[in-house]
Parts: sequence; structure tokens; C-alpha cells
Amino acid sequence: MVQIVGFKEKVSHEGRPFIALVLQGGVEIIRSQNGTLYATARKCNIASTFDEETCKTLIGQELKGTIEKIECPSYEYQHPNTGEIIVLYHRYTFIPEENEEENNEVLTKIQLAGLNVENM
Repeated sequence: MVQIVGFKEKVSHEGRPFIALVLQGGVEIIRSQNGTLYATARKCNIASTFDEETCKTLIGQELKGTIEKIECPSYEYQHPNTGEIIVLYHRYTFIPEENEEENNEVLTKIQLAGLNVENM
């Protein structure tokens, strides 16, 4: 299960404003590069057609599916807390639970296209 934890105002490539829902998966324990364990959760954004008031009411709602790590062409990312700029080769995307075979096909198409919707 994935939970809606917030929303962000974004601008499409065509310059049109829209609101993206912020989705978060369950807690995961990860080992850092120096060997320390820490708790984290995968997050991603998904475009919506909702207004701000509707998005507020959706916070806390759970969706069936997972957030998957997808390889993509490299891009620069600025860490929001430290300001450090790093190069990433992956992004996270929501995969609905509906049809696992269909989801795998979509995942493969995303990887082959090398799509990067980090700013979405």
C-alpha cells in the first residue's frame, strides 16, 4: 500500500499549472555507504486533475500498489537539506496493484524510453 502524504503545485512542459500528489510507501531499513542503518520511505509524485482543496481531503488515503525504483538517464538533483548537487541514475514511480503483467509492461516502456519526470 502507498499513502497520499501531500501535494505540490507544478508547471507542465507546456507551461500549464497542475497539482501533483505526493505518494509515500512503507518504511524501509537501508544501509548507508558507511554501513549505518537508517529508516526511510520511497516517495514519488503523480500528476492529478484535482484542485488544492480536493488534494487536502485526499491526504492520508491509501492506494493499492507500490513505489518502484526505475533506472533512467542521469540527471542532477539538489538535496533539499544540504544543497549538495548529486547525479542520479534512477527515479521512483507509482505502480498500481491492478494488473501485475500490465504494470511490468508499463515499467519496461518507461525504462526503454528513459523518461525522467523528476520535475513532474
